[in-house]
Amino acid sequence: MKKMKPFDFMEEFDHEQIVYFYDKTTGLKGITAIHNTDLGPALGGTRLWNYETEEEALLDVIRLSRGMTYKAAVSGLNLGGGKTVLIGDPSKVKSEGYFRGLGRFVESLNGRYITAEDVNTSTGDMGYVAMETNHVVGLNGKSGNPSPITALGALYAIRASLKEKFGTSSLEGKTFSVQGAGQTGYYLIKYLLGENEEKDKAKKIYFTEINETYIERMKKEHPDVVFVKPEEIYSLDVDVFCPCALGGIINNDTIPQLKCSIVAGTANNTLKEEKHGDALKKKNILYAPDFVANSGGLINVYHELKGYNKEAAIADVKKIYDRLLEIFKISKEKDISVNIAAINFAEERIKQMKNIKPSYLNTKKN
Repeated sequence: MKKMKPFDFMEEFDHEQIVYFYDKTTGLKGITAIHNTDLGPALGGTRLWNYETEEEALLDVIRLSRGMTYKAAVSGLNLGGGKTVLIGDPSKVKSEGYFRGLGRFVESLNGRYITAEDVNTSTGDMGYVAMETNHVVGLNGKSGNPSPITALGALYAIRASLKEKFGTSSLEGKTFSVQGAGQTGYYLIKYLLGENEEKDKAKKIYFTEINETYIERMKKEHPDVVFVKPEEIYSLDVDVFCPCALGGIINNDTIPQLKCSIVAGTANNTLKEEKHGDALKKKNILYAPDFVANSGGLINVYHELKGYNKEAAIADVKKIYDRLLEIFKISKEKDISVNIAAINFAEERIKQMKNIKPSYLNTKKN
C-alpha cells in the first residue's frame, strides 16, 4: 500500500475529524476518528492494540469509524460513526489513570464523540472513563457487556442468511465454523448450541482461537465443539463461516479456500477490500455485511442513551433479520454485491435525513 498521510485518509474515506492524543504520565497514546455526524453524535468503542506502526493504527481507526457510520445508519439510529484506537500492550498499559486520561480526552470533544468498550477494553475500564465524562456507554449497571447482544444480533443475521440461501431460518442440520471464541464468538457458539429463543441447534460446530485460555474454556464447557488450527478454519466444508475476531480476513488468499455457503459473523471490516464482496458473489457465497450482522451491540448501547430497557433493546436487535432480508433483496434486484447494497442502504438514509427541511419546532422550554 502506498504511504498515506492523515489528510489523504480523510479525503479517501470522507472523514470529518481525526484527533491524536497523548499523555506522558500514563503513556496513553491514541487516535480518535469521527467519520460522519449527519445523523447525530459519533459513537464507537475504544480498541486497545499493540499496533506495529502508527499508520497501521490510523488505517484501522479510519476503517472502523466509517463502519460505525454505516452500522448506525442501517440500524435506523440517530448516531454518527466514530472510533478510538489506543496504541500499546494491553498487558502493560492499563490502569485507572490511563482510562481516566482517556475520559478527559473524550470530554474535550464536547459530545461530538461517545465511546464504549471494544477489543481489549472492558466495562470496568469504561467505568474509569465515566469518572471524567458522561460521553460513554456500555457501563456496568446499565446496558453492561455488549458481547452477548452483539452475538444475538449475529444469530438473527445468520437466520436471515439461512432463510435467503436455504429457504429456512432454522439452525437444525446446519454446520458452522467460528473464528474467535473470546467474547462475541463465545456467546454466538452458545446460541448455535441451542441456548436461544427457538431452542434449535447446529448439527456441528468447529472453532479456532489463538488465546489458550479461551481454547481451554471452550473445550471444558462444550467438548463437542471441535477445535481446529487457525489456518484450517477457512477450508472447512460447512454451511456457515462465522468470523468473530479481527477484520480483513476475507481476502485474496482466503476466498479461494472457502467451501462455505454463507459468511456471517461479528467481526468488523470482514472484507479486506470492497472488491472481495464481488469475489464472494461470483463464488455464490452469501455474505451478511459485517456492519449489519454485528450491529446488535451498537443498538443495545444506543438504548442506554435513551434510558435503558433490555426488552426494548432486544426487540430492536431482532429487526436485523428483516433488515438483512431487505438488503439481500436490493442486492438481487440491482445485481450488485451485498456489501455494496448495504452501503447504499445506509448512505440513502443519511442523505434523506440530511436533506430533510423540518417544519418549525418550538424548542423553548416553558
